[in-house]
Amino acid sequence: MFLVAFRYVKDRFVAEDVMQDAFIKAFKNIEKYKNEVAFGAWLKRIVINQSIDQLKKNKLELVSINEEVIAKQEEDDWKVESSISVDGIVEVINNLKDKYRLVLTLYLLEGFDHQEIAEVLQITENTSRTHLLRGKKLLKEQLINTSYAARY
Repeated sequence: MFLVAFRYVKDRFVAEDVMQDAFIKAFKNIEKYKNEVAFGAWLKRIVINQSIDQLKKNKLELVSINEEVIAKQEEDDWKVESSISVDGIVEVINNLKDKYRLVLTLYLLEGFDHQEIAEVLQITENTSRTHLLRGKKLLKEQLINTSYAARY
């Protein structure tokens, strides 16, 4: 759970505090755990939400995009060379702006959908999609610049 918190807050000591607060919250609300999902998944969700709450306390601002301008579009046609590890990709993601880093982390690493991301980050689903597309584009550019992505 420390690694999950650290992935979001990017500070060891803050991640420890977030993890501790998440555990306290989990123990206080243990009666709300319904056994619908694995306990670890339930706890991980609490840690993620606590991490995002901490970022919001630090005045993280996610800019809402004008929804009329955005056309829904998914870009899943880019490839990464097999020589790069997941850790290498995560490292590049961690160097992106927070708004892209959070959406990419929630979507690609945690498996959240756009509706869940919108709820957690308090943004619209279109904004989530936009941040994902732009984040993927930046990620691809970074990987190409470091010779990790396949060039087409």
